[in-house]
Amino acid sequence: MAWDEWEQIKADSGAQQSVSTRLNQLAPAAGGGGVGKPDMAASPAAKKAAAKAINEDLEPGVTRDGKHTAESMGAAVKEFGPKDGHGWDTSSALKKAHETWERQVTMLLGRLASEKQALSATGVSFQSNELDTTARLALARQSRINGI
Repeated sequence: MAWDEWEQIKADSGAQQSVSTRLNQLAPAAGGGGVGKPDMAASPAAKKAAAKAINEDLEPGVTRDGKHTAESMGAAVKEFGPKDGHGWDTSSALKKAHETWERQVTMLLGRLASEKQALSATGVSFQSNELDTTARLALARQSRINGI
């Protein structure tokens, strides 16, 4: 295909496309965020409950199950390992899979800890942002021209 032909195809396809936006429905009377609901809401109680669930259920469960898997895998690796100088290939494959598993459990525990910390700090962060915004708005209300 020649360059000129390619340019013509691009021009033709661009001419066929309309550049408009069509809404399938109108926004509700109260606005697009839902009827009577604020656009952004933060529930400190829900965040606290989620952080508590991570702390009391998820982290202990992942730790417990990770240790159980380590014990089972260690026994399997030992069974398939060399007893008379020869071992099964399965032993080394299981050992490698177990190392990967341990890394993944460690990463999951780290992610859970960071999510728990973020959930705990979110309330403080929202409050800080609100105070900062209020202070900036107060400064913006003061006209710099008044001092001239």
